[in-house]
Amino acid sequence: MAQDKPVTLAAIIGAHGVTGEVRLKLFGEGWDALKRYKTFNDGAFTLRKIRDDNKGGAIARFEECTDRNTAEKLRGTALTITRADFPELEDGEYYHADLIDLPATSETGEALGKVVQVMNYGAGDILEIERPNGKRFMVPVNAEAVPELTRAGVVIDSAFVLE
Repeated sequence: MAQDKPVTLAAIIGAHGVTGEVRLKLFGEGWDALKRYKTFNDGAFTLRKIRDDNKGGAIARFEECTDRNTAEKLRGTALTITRADFPELEDGEYYHADLIDLPATSETGEALGKVVQVMNYGAGDILEIERPNGKRFMVPVNAEAVPELTRAGVVIDSAFVLE
């Protein structure tokens, strides 16, 4: 993934109160993880404070938003950072954003398609692979189904490949 490509971490879904706070829908690790970033959208938003909304989202205050009218106008705004802003990873770790568009091959080298989506419903990550013919299949990210996962591509065990 390009280091300067924007990655969406949250979206503003509405105003909260009358002083310019906004409600956020989160797409990452949770509200606490957003605290490590001070600016979003190439510096357009400067985070002053953030807290849990106790509903799976967050309440945030940005320096550039000082009243409810401004907060309402921001509804639908995606909050992005660049990939270069992400913390470094340990061996064996990956960001979902890095997996999108990676080529997928079988262990024999057959081209299977590319990763189009990464999902997690609580039991582990699942890759959605789009075949060259447009059909899609899903495979769990574990050592049996995905014996190799690198920045260059994904190798999938043939037993998990659907035609």
